[in-house]
Amino acid sequence: MSSTTTGATGTTDPTGRTGEPSTTSTATARWRTVDVVVASALAVAFGVVFWAWGNLWNAVQPAFTAFPPGQGFMYGVWLMPGVLGALVLRKRGAAVYVELLASIVSALLGTSWGLSVIAYGLVQGAAAEIVFAFALYKSWRLGTALIAGAVAGAAAAMLDILFYYAPWSGAWQLAYTALLAASSAVVAGLGSWLLVRALARTGVLAPFRSGADQARV
Repeated sequence: MSSTTTGATGTTDPTGRTGEPSTTSTATARWRTVDVVVASALAVAFGVVFWAWGNLWNAVQPAFTAFPPGQGFMYGVWLMPGVLGALVLRKRGAAVYVELLASIVSALLGTSWGLSVIAYGLVQGAAAEIVFAFALYKSWRLGTALIAGAVAGAAAAMLDILFYYAPWSGAWQLAYTALLAASSAVVAGLGSWLLVRALARTGVLAPFRSGADQARV
């Protein structure tokens, strides 16, 4: 186990590098310039992914005519930026910021759902944010990521049912909600957690506590 010294501005490892402040409250509350830049870059990248995924969603929709709720297994991609942003930045509001900005970018690029995707981004990001908030922004483990993804997926399902699928039977609505929650848990939850580990190994997350933690694993 390596020793660290704590100064007024942060923690210093034996190599002399100064990182984020050691207290959890400070580390999660104060956004730095690098946090805004990286969060925005993630959001823009996923905004493009959203746009492309929306086109794919519409293209394959006829394949699910017999059982429309089955398409819910594809939904998890739309929930990924919120969970990933929170896991990378470990800041309050990161899930909402990245998910919402990604939805705005996709709306600007043009989607068949128009500006409604922005409302979806806000709700989905807030749903994931609530999970990390309940964990007091101290748990960034796989279990928390899975729950955040599942809750965000369930929130998205409720919006879809409210605006688009109200005429469906209760069984179809339940199946759709379950598929969205499962898809989001796997793709947004597990996928984001694995991606953070992979990125940390490359060193690109060195400015973040998430990168430092993975480096010690």
